[in-house]
Amino acid sequence: MSKKKEFENEKVEEVLKDEKVEEEKEEVEKDETLEDKMAKVEADLEDWKNAYARKNAEFQNFTKRKQNELEEFRKYASEKVILKVLESVDNLERGIAASVETKDFDSLVKGVEMTLSQMHGIMNAEGVEPIKAVGEEYDPYLHQAVMTENCEETDNDHIIMELQKGYKMKERVIRPSMVKVCKKQ
Repeated sequence: MSKKKEFENEKVEEVLKDEKVEEEKEEVEKDETLEDKMAKVEADLEDWKNAYARKNAEFQNFTKRKQNELEEFRKYASEKVILKVLESVDNLERGIAASVETKDFDSLVKGVEMTLSQMHGIMNAEGVEPIKAVGEEYDPYLHQAVMTENCEETDNDHIIMELQKGYKMKERVIRPSMVKVCKKQ
């Protein structure tokens, strides 16, 4: 072989070696890059897990706090109404005390009537109203029939007598009227 050919072959071999070295370098760099990427993904995953755990704990704390607030609200929900009723109780107690001292029955009746009027005012302010009963047609959603009677002057299934008043609060029945209903035979 000629020297030129040998020289060219050596150059080709060197180039091939250099390329091989470069390829090996790139593979090592790829391996490092994959390891780096894997480490980064694992770190991101750990960050996401921690963030999820924190958010989950925050949500559980929020839920418990809201549940406690709701229980507290329910516990004292009737406070405003009770304060209004206490005014009427105070008036009744004062009326009884005054009637004991004076032995005046008429004053006691007048005081009770005033207190009853005050109680009706409280009920109206809270949206409570009595259910109409006597003379009305029996409605099982509004009335509770506890007695029946054959009455010639009243139409069938109409209420003859109210035994206990019923009340609605803002269109919702809170206590049905206890009534006697006409049932013709």
